[in-house]
Amino acid sequence: MDFVKYGIIGSGTVWRFHKFGCKNNPKIKFKAVFDINEKTARRCAKVNKMTYCSTIDDLLKSDIDAVLIMVPHFLHESYVIAAAEADKHVLCEKPMATTLEGCDDMIKATEKAGVKFMIAENHRFLPAHKYIMEAVQSGLVGKVFLVRSYEGVNEIPGLMKSGHWKGHPVMAGGGALMDMGAHKFATINWILNDKVEYAYCWLAKQCTNLSEKAEDNAMVLLKYLSGTIVETIVSFTVISPPTNSLEIYGTKGSIIENHEWKKPVKIFSNHESMGNNRGKWYEPEIKHGPFPKYYEISMGIEDSYFTDCIINDVKPDFSPEQAREAIKTVLLSYLSAKTEKFVTVDDLMEVHNSKGTKSILEGLEKYVNNNYCLE
Repeated sequence: MDFVKYGIIGSGTVWRFHKFGCKNNPKIKFKAVFDINEKTARRCAKVNKMTYCSTIDDLLKSDIDAVLIMVPHFLHESYVIAAAEADKHVLCEKPMATTLEGCDDMIKATEKAGVKFMIAENHRFLPAHKYIMEAVQSGLVGKVFLVRSYEGVNEIPGLMKSGHWKGHPVMAGGGALMDMGAHKFATINWILNDKVEYAYCWLAKQCTNLSEKAEDNAMVLLKYLSGTIVETIVSFTVISPPTNSLEIYGTKGSIIENHEWKKPVKIFSNHESMGNNRGKWYEPEIKHGPFPKYYEISMGIEDSYFTDCIINDVKPDFSPEQAREAIKTVLLSYLSAKTEKFVTVDDLMEVHNSKGTKSILEGLEKYVNNNYCLE
């Protein structure tokens, strides 16, 4: 096999980032498209010289090797399972699923079918994050004791649209925290090579006011098994281009990252391997570009990596179990918000084993602090 033929499920905004990220990769061939919006799908098929499929069954029966799933969160589970049962490899956008049970069913289905399965967590493939992971794991900042992370986008239109899935506690799996926390937690877990022990979370509506929707802003405090403490803030209501930032503080140095910088990483380290850059701020040369460029770069690398895994018949390093761990941390945080206290992983697993984790999402909107700052 010299290339992989993909069918795409969903042809909205995210598809464009994948498209431009992969445009120069001869190993990736986008061959067919299905979208519940027929007009959008037909236009996508025409512009990109793909076959239009009127149903998901038609797409899965077509001459493709794999699918790229880019649909609302509540549809991930059913489409992943359907693709696996059709013997197609699966690359699915984040978040993996909205519940632990959904994650587990996806893992079981793909393992049973023997297909490759990876969540399209592009933050795991961003060159800036790869540099930070390698710097931390090689000891450049010593033992990490504190991490601060942030992501901000503007999703106000979807949050103010009644009946729309964005921000719906069950259909979206929550608000800003499920949508962006999946990014942050998967990345931080990877950088630290660690898992969360307990969490405290606070949810708020700052700039939206539909009673049916979950939070538009969230703050989470985490303690990891190693003792590292982490603060994560996510917002659906910022008036700026989408951006991310990360701060890592250790016993031998510090790292500061901002996706809006042309050079996204600054490191200050007393480690001897820094050579002439020891003891001063250093900005390494890293492939990057402010939004939307870093989306295209990271998704291009991610899609290329998964394609090579198919061609070379190897399991992706970013496993479904690791993606599940990020969702576990989101649900742990939501459980904290609902109980208004610190909660442990054991507390979460008690819910998982008794009522199921969907119960955490049901009625979540009632536990959001309404601090409306509407003009």
